[in-house]
Amino acid sequence: MQISISDSLTIKEIQDKFSKKYPYLKIEFFSKSHRIHAGTRKEFMISPETSIMDCRSNHKIGSLDIYPNTTVAELEKQFQDIFGLYIQVFRKSGDVWIETTVTDDWTLEKQNTEAESFYNDTQTRNKSNRNHLLL
Repeated sequence: MQISISDSLTIKEIQDKFSKKYPYLKIEFFSKSHRIHAGTRKEFMISPETSIMDCRSNHKIGSLDIYPNTTVAELEKQFQDIFGLYIQVFRKSGDVWIETTVTDDWTLEKQNTEAESFYNDTQTRNKSNRNHLLL
């Protein structure tokens, strides 16, 4: 997958493209960087409607090749090093989104597969619980 980055895009446009490929993952943009295996405080999260031009100092135009075997840590570092953008990957866990800080060394494919499996298991358990209530 390739994501093009230019100042004319909004954060949401980049998020949507990423989530089409990895539906159980999402990327959030922040005004501050973070260390590997560390989270970023929500107060530094940037609104999805913000243009890329308004949230970075390095205005390089280009594209980023993202592969299933790319780790979360690698992806976050690439966004920062190449485009001056601070992102954090989140994984769907049931009905909530969690930062992938502890699993930054996992590949995007593994993150997405694990999240999908957990989500499906949760849905199956919830459906089963509802059926028992109806009996």
